[in-house]
Amino acid sequence: MTEKTTMGSVLIAGGGIGGIQAALDLANSGYYVYLVEKSPSIGGVMAQLDKTFPTNDCSMCIMSPKLVEVGRHMNIELLTLSEIKGVTGEQGNFEVEVFQKARYVDMDKCIACGACTEKCPKKVDDVYNQGLVKRKAIYALYPQAVPLKYCIDADNCLKLTKGKCGICEKKCPAGAINYDDTDKNISLNVGSIILAPGFKTYDPSGKDIYNYDRSPDVVTSIEFERLLSASGPNQGHVVRMSDHGKPKKIAWLQCVGSRDINTCDNGHCSSVCCMYAIKQAIIAKEHDPSLDCTLFYMDMRTHGKGFESCYNEAKEKHGIRFVRCRVHSVFNQAAGEVGQVIDYVDETTGKVTREIFDIVVLSVGMEITNEVKHLTKTMGVDLTPGGFAKTGSFNPVATSRKGVYVCGALQGPKDIPQSVIEAGSAALSAGASLASARGTLTRTITATEENDITGERPRVGVFVCHCGINISSVVDVPAVRDFAKGLPFVEYVADNLYSCSQDTQDAMTKVIKEQNLNRIVVAACSPRTHDPLFQETLLNAGLNKYLFEMVNIRNHNSWVHKDHPIEATTKAQEMVRMAVAKVALFTPLAEAELSIDQNALVVGGGLSGMAAATALSSQGYHVSIVEKEESLGGQANHLYKTAKGESIQEGLQHMVEKVTADANIDLFLGAELTEVDGFVGNFASTVTQGDHQTRTKHGVTVIATGAAEHTPDEYLYGKDPRVLTGLDLDRKFIADDPILKETGCAVFIQCVGSREPGRPYCSRICCTHTVASALHLKEKNPEMKIFVLYRDIRTYGEREALYREAREKGVIFVRYSVNDKPVVKNSGDHLTVTVTDHVLKQPIAIQADLLTLASAVTPYRDEKLAQFFKVPINDEGFFAEAHVKLAPSDFAVDGVFLCGLAHYPKPVDESIAQAQAAASSATRLLSGKTINTSGNVAEVTTALCSGCGVCMAVCPYNAPSLQTEGRDEGRAFINPVICKGCGACVASCRSGALQLKGFEEAQLMAMIDNV
Repeated sequence: MTEKTTMGSVLIAGGGIGGIQAALDLANSGYYVYLVEKSPSIGGVMAQLDKTFPTNDCSMCIMSPKLVEVGRHMNIELLTLSEIKGVTGEQGNFEVEVFQKARYVDMDKCIACGACTEKCPKKVDDVYNQGLVKRKAIYALYPQAVPLKYCIDADNCLKLTKGKCGICEKKCPAGAINYDDTDKNISLNVGSIILAPGFKTYDPSGKDIYNYDRSPDVVTSIEFERLLSASGPNQGHVVRMSDHGKPKKIAWLQCVGSRDINTCDNGHCSSVCCMYAIKQAIIAKEHDPSLDCTLFYMDMRTHGKGFESCYNEAKEKHGIRFVRCRVHSVFNQAAGEVGQVIDYVDETTGKVTREIFDIVVLSVGMEITNEVKHLTKTMGVDLTPGGFAKTGSFNPVATSRKGVYVCGALQGPKDIPQSVIEAGSAALSAGASLASARGTLTRTITATEENDITGERPRVGVFVCHCGINISSVVDVPAVRDFAKGLPFVEYVADNLYSCSQDTQDAMTKVIKEQNLNRIVVAACSPRTHDPLFQETLLNAGLNKYLFEMVNIRNHNSWVHKDHPIEATTKAQEMVRMAVAKVALFTPLAEAELSIDQNALVVGGGLSGMAAATALSSQGYHVSIVEKEESLGGQANHLYKTAKGESIQEGLQHMVEKVTADANIDLFLGAELTEVDGFVGNFASTVTQGDHQTRTKHGVTVIATGAAEHTPDEYLYGKDPRVLTGLDLDRKFIADDPILKETGCAVFIQCVGSREPGRPYCSRICCTHTVASALHLKEKNPEMKIFVLYRDIRTYGEREALYREAREKGVIFVRYSVNDKPVVKNSGDHLTVTVTDHVLKQPIAIQADLLTLASAVTPYRDEKLAQFFKVPINDEGFFAEAHVKLAPSDFAVDGVFLCGLAHYPKPVDESIAQAQAAASSATRLLSGKTINTSGNVAEVTTALCSGCGVCMAVCPYNAPSLQTEGRDEGRAFINPVICKGCGACVASCRSGALQLKGFEEAQLMAMIDNV
């Protein structure tokens, strides 16, 4: 009998944000990764976006550090221009056949200088820019591409198609052109596979109703992203493509290629379109505040974290108009006149209205390509009727083929945060079965020896970034560069189109070595996202990474002074002058190395808490669960079925049995945390159960404390037993209460306690839960009359099928306004629910036997727990993640992670996926065994310290303490491991005894003196 092999490697198909995140999670957790991408470079659709909302971050700016990290990582092998052709074998030992197209450029020789492109005579449609402009037959996909290596388009190259030309070979200074390159078939042996191929946007070509084929001023949403982008065809200037005139009115048409089984076969909601249309309208208004922006929509589906407030801001602050109407068609004005004609029914008057718009944006939805569908079929991966990968709610990223996992849009339409969450979940799941082989195939990098600069005169290098036109459209970047040349100690200056791109990083490393630079200033964008990237570049060049200063001339200058370019340029010059004065006084800083305790603590024993615990246990780590109730399960104890029809009680029972039987998991029920000491890698927490206390040590913490159902104070709730909440109804389903079969008329009221001033967010789960409950009632009594009173139905993704089924089975949906809520009265034998019908504009009275209120999900707002771990809570009461888009399961505080309802309302499958993502992030940290602390920490000059204790009082991290023995007894000491470098203690010290390394008084005064 052949012994099964377990390979410590994972293949990821797809190089979008999901594939990138999964690759980094796995590679940083001890697995070797093959990242297979069809295009010449990784990045996917996110590389084409302008900005992400609600954070208002430049999409490429926040993704570039991840791109560069993937490109540099020793344990990630990039296979671009490649596709999977076949998979044999089983989990732990898959044989994958990969087809790789010829690039016709030697990647080892290409230096990305662009000389080949400049002279290439052949122009073709630029796919990256959606065909709005042309590119050459030899090209790099986009300016920050990884790998930034050129590629020949074999279908259009004159040399390869006709045997003519050959100019690029003559002009290439590196001899990188290889016309004899051939396609390759590569066979890879891997333990697990993750499918993350992304999606394609719906193509409205051939649909006459949209006028897309006939008018260049009707564009898709992804084309409009490129028009908005600084790296786009018009450098971020929005113009009519027909005549490049300045638009005055722009319209967005929602649900193009989504929620449509008439003109196409896409019955699903694409989940992201409403939010990206709002984002685009806001950005367009930022470009030109006089623009008239109108969104035509059916239901406004802003169900994500922070999305509802963005929707409200668009209406109230930016004056964007929202018209509830599905526009039938778009057509040109009479010959010779510019503009797109839209006829629509005005909801308030009921009359047909005609408007002329300069640009019409079609908010196109997501589709899975036929090629991907064919691949999944050959791999034995089942798809849903809508063409997405079929997964279960309790195993949200596991496909029907064991060992093959999925993340991103292939699992269902979703936004960036959920794609990143699923990437972490898929990485955790793919690695769990290979845990015994972790580290067997990985390679370790040999650290570059750090140069000793002691006693050297400062030799400062200054790099100024154009950031496309994010900076250079306002700031005169060459002027800033030339200004920096004359500053003291500056030995080298340069300006770069994108300082964060991989080629620029490599060039900086080379320049630092060749010019013998010992301090670096980068004037670019946000240090919050880019500091680690540039610091790693310094390390690669042999410099201490703290000999670096970053100047934010984007957020702090070009973005806020866009109407004052002269003043902005002067300000940028002064900011660089200050940074050079500061960095000249920098000295190398040291980082302490800490060992990481290999145990984990999970706070909360609901679905997400148990999922996180079992995920960590599957990786071989010991876990303690602290749950305040006497039993596990949390809110799931009261839930009936998932949106996919699975029994939650059966799934819950299975999870509880798995947790209680796991020898790697300790349970503390009826318990709470009463004390937490320590820091990342070395936490020590006190768990109290009644009169008993247990001290537990752990390296990481996962917060999964859940949320509660809002108790309504309206609609007779608590005053009439026929008025229930959603959970109350689920309890009746679980108990098979006879009243559910006997009910003749049931009414649901949506948004009870949600999307209102005191609780402005959408609770995300309520619409789907109500529609599913209505269908369950129909199963029990098909003759039952059911009414759903709603503001917007938000059955996002493939949940839209439930909404369609409910309508087909006779459930009646009546929309109401928040300013004209339904009225409920006790009429004896029945409840009378009166609501104004949105079509008839007349009040209708419904005689109901049962009324269910879709009540809000409310956070616990656990300030005590937040203080224990120094983690933030947002205005709505939910815990605030490190980054909305790219770190939705992490806190800014190292070693603490987040999942489930404590983060934001979400259904079962999303809660479990986020739990596994949090566990993946924790595994990444635990598998390293050690961690380096920051060098930017406070330090005490004990001779000046009076021992007043003010620093102890103001520090939010408990880093200062008074020494209890020795000659410095009674004087302050800063624990460098706990210190986060916030500077609160330094600012409060009355004796001047404290300094913050990297922000010392002499350095700050030098900046001030040089203004």
